[in-house]
Amino acid sequence: MKAVRTIAELREQIGEMKAASAKATIGLVPTMGYLHQGHASLIRAAKVKTDIVVVSIFVNPIQFGPGEDFETYPRDEARDLAAAEAAGADLVFLPSVDTMYPKPTKTKIAVSEVTSGLCGASRPGHFDGVTTVVGKLFHIVQPDYAFFGMKDAQQVAVIEQMVYDLNFNVTIVPCPIIREEDGLALSSRNVYLSPEERTQALVLSRSLRETKEAVKTGQIRTAGEAKELLTQIIGESPLAVIDYVEIANFPELSPLAAETAILEQEESVLMALAVKFGKTRLIDNCLIQPKGE
Repeated sequence: MKAVRTIAELREQIGEMKAASAKATIGLVPTMGYLHQGHASLIRAAKVKTDIVVVSIFVNPIQFGPGEDFETYPRDEARDLAAAEAAGADLVFLPSVDTMYPKPTKTKIAVSEVTSGLCGASRPGHFDGVTTVVGKLFHIVQPDYAFFGMKDAQQVAVIEQMVYDLNFNVTIVPCPIIREEDGLALSSRNVYLSPEERTQALVLSRSLRETKEAVKTGQIRTAGEAKELLTQIIGESPLAVIDYVEIANFPELSPLAAETAILEQEESVLMALAVKFGKTRLIDNCLIQPKGE
């Protein structure tokens, strides 16, 4: 595995690798570092599907809003390099902010509608920062495939919309949520949780699991009932402060009306939530597949 820090170095290394095999495919795994087993699963998936796996590690300042945790976001370069190599990465791109944004950027990519709800409503401008940096990475790396975790289902939907609308020559590969044995979705921000917050955060996966089961077994039918049950279960945790609980179709992410019967939908239905425990905001979700799937 090789680690590079400049765009020129990265392109040079990719060029040399592709010169050895003109048919070699490139897989990109964009990350903000502090790698965990969720990231490792993306790298392993890329290793299976592609010939050259590029992992980017970049804490992107333009996707953080005022008062968010850009300065304190966990960083550990040595640990990240070891984790990337163990998972099978071929190249790791570690650009500085000055490398990615040598001057204040005057051009941004903004995806409408898909970004209007969920985290897009809670974090104005966040997805403009995400799509802009991912668009830059797509141009720099020129990947055939890019791998994203479904823990941030809205991010997957937004990136897929950008790729479709702007004709990026890349296939997006959504990958399953990776969880701890007790059900907590892996996140770099989990390190912020106190022991008690960590324990109470288990209510997120439990609420999704129990609500999905209630839908599947016919105990509840509608989006309104599902939202009410999710809210009720999360409310059992004294430290939980709900940012949003939403039921939407996927990947369009249009909220379902309260009376909508979930299992009668033609598209997948996303149950998504964002909840704060102390100063830590966590997201989680699950999909309910459409009829016949």
